Amino acid sequence: MISLFIKEIRSFLSSLIGYVVIGVFLILVGLFMWIFPGEFNILDSGFSNIDTLFIMAPWVFMFLIPAITMRMFSEERRTGTIEMLLTKPISDLQIILAKFLAGLSLVVIALIPTLVYYFSVSALGSPVGNIDSGAVWGSYIGLLFLASAYTSIGIFASSLSSNQIVAFLLAVFLCFFLFIGFESIGSFNLFGTLDDLIINLGINEHYVAMSRGLIDTRDVLYFFILSLIFILFTRTVLQSRRW
Repeated sequence: MISLFIKEIRSFLSSLIGYVVIGVFLILVGLFMWIFPGEFNILDSGFSNIDTLFIMAPWVFMFLIPAITMRMFSEERRTGTIEMLLTKPISDLQIILAKFLAGLSLVVIALIPTLVYYFSVSALGSPVGNIDSGAVWGSYIGLLFLASAYTSIGIFASSLSSNQIVAFLLAVFLCFFLFIGFESIGSFNLFGTLDDLIINLGINEHYVAMSRGLIDTRDVLYFFILSLIFILFTRTVLQSRRW
C-alpha cells in the first residue's frame, strides 16, 4: 500500500501537468487576492484576513482535484495494468486508500504555498499580527475535509472510465452538484420542512460552517461519511470486474 502511495505521488510530480495544475491553482487564487480589483482583493477590502482563499478554493478545487485524480484508475484501465494491480497481495480497499491518500497529499502540497498569504497578511496588519489565526486554521481544516470529499469523488469517477477526459468531466459534475446542487434545490422551497434537510445534504452548507473556524462534529462526520460512501462505491466498481 505504501509503495503504491509513493508511486502515485511520484507519477504526478514527475509529469509537467502536475506542476501546471498546482501552479494554476496558486496563480488564480493569488490574482483574486492581490491583483484583480474588487471585494475579493485583500488590499481593497482593508480587512486583515484571507477569506478570499477559502471562498475561491472550493471552486478552483472543483477542477484541480479531478485533474489530479482523473488518471488514477483511468490510466490503469487504459493500459491494462488494472488487472495486474488487482492481483497484487493487497485488498481493493488498500489500493483505493493508497490512491485516495496520494491525491489528498497532492492537494496538501498545493495548499502549503498559500501559507505565504497568511504570513503576508499578518505582517501587513495594523498592528502587525492582527489576524484571527484561530479562524484561519479552522478554515484550513475545513478545506482539507472538502478536499477529501472531492478526492473520493474524483477517484470514483476515474474508476468508471478508461478515458481521462470523461473521468475529469464526471468528477467535476459530481463535485459541482454535491457542492451547490442540493442547496439550489432546497432554496426553491418546494418540499416544505424537507428543504432544510435537502440543503444539509450538500457540501457547501457544511463547508461554510467549518470555514468560519467552527469545527462541529456533525460537519466532520458529514465529510467522513461522504468520503467513505464514494470510496465504497469505487470498491464496488473494482470488484465488479471480477464478476
